[in-house]
Amino acid sequence: MNSLIPRISICIPAYKRPENIDRLLQSIAIQTFKNYEIIITDDSPDNSLQPVLQKYAHLPIIYYKNEKALGTPANWNYAISKAAGEWIKLIHDDDWFASDKSLEVFADETAKGKKFIFSAYNNVIENTRDIKPMFFPATWKKKIIENPLLLLPRNVIGPPSVTLMHKSIHEQYDTSMKWRVDIDFYIRILKQEKGYAYINETLINVGVSNTQVTNYCIDKPEVELPEGLLLLIKYGVRPLKNIQVYDAWWRIIRNTHIRSVAQLEQFTPYQQWPVAITTMVKHQSNIPSAVLKTGILSKALMTASYFLNLRNLNAFK
Repeated sequence: MNSLIPRISICIPAYKRPENIDRLLQSIAIQTFKNYEIIITDDSPDNSLQPVLQKYAHLPIIYYKNEKALGTPANWNYAISKAAGEWIKLIHDDDWFASDKSLEVFADETAKGKKFIFSAYNNVIENTRDIKPMFFPATWKKKIIENPLLLLPRNVIGPPSVTLMHKSIHEQYDTSMKWRVDIDFYIRILKQEKGYAYINETLINVGVSNTQVTNYCIDKPEVELPEGLLLLIKYGVRPLKNIQVYDAWWRIIRNTHIRSVAQLEQFTPYQQWPVAITTMVKHQSNIPSAVLKTGILSKALMTASYFLNLRNLNAFK
């Protein structure tokens, strides 16, 4: 391979927050692994990142100022599209490498044959600096290969910043999504690759703050329902035959406070919901909201709904 081609492209889709870019670039500057380039695609409406970029002029940074803000996840795709490296390391601007050897550990893993790699990580609460290590559960090792849709009830991989992928993977983040976008991306890659590599070390720090997309999307019907329906259109109803996936949908309907099919359809005009989902809504509509909020009772009722709904689920072989 041409030695001028970097081994890893570190792709940073940026939006304002120069203090976060400073922290991330500092974590890159101290890496023991040096065969990388840094791609920054800047969605900021101003030039607030320029002083930080000047501070790190000694790093191999290739900077693109977007004339018009692309938004997430289009800016993620744009950053990746500019990468020249053999491996793509997307990392969000509010995340950073957990140690000076993080990139080296990722690079060592690339020699083992898998094209999709992810690591354990730390959730770092920005306002308290509390740290919560997040490890991949060993019991899920085969599950997400056999049924990638199990990522819907529980994203055991983590945010995009913890991943590394080979340039031969041409999947892109779906720009029509913003909440389940990483899960959808992982599902497509796992279906394609039939495998992955997991590094059981916390290599990435993930900044957790009230400015994250989670705070604007979770349990919001105007986001959850259109994106959920899109997943059903993409992957079908058959995955709901797994009771964990069914339970995930049960909780989506419950937590978005959908009490009728008509209410469900208000958030997805001109699109038809599968009978299995509308049946689930009808089941919940007959149960008092206070009961649905009681964990044990809700779980029992979900199980009853699942078996009553099996005929609709079995219609999809």
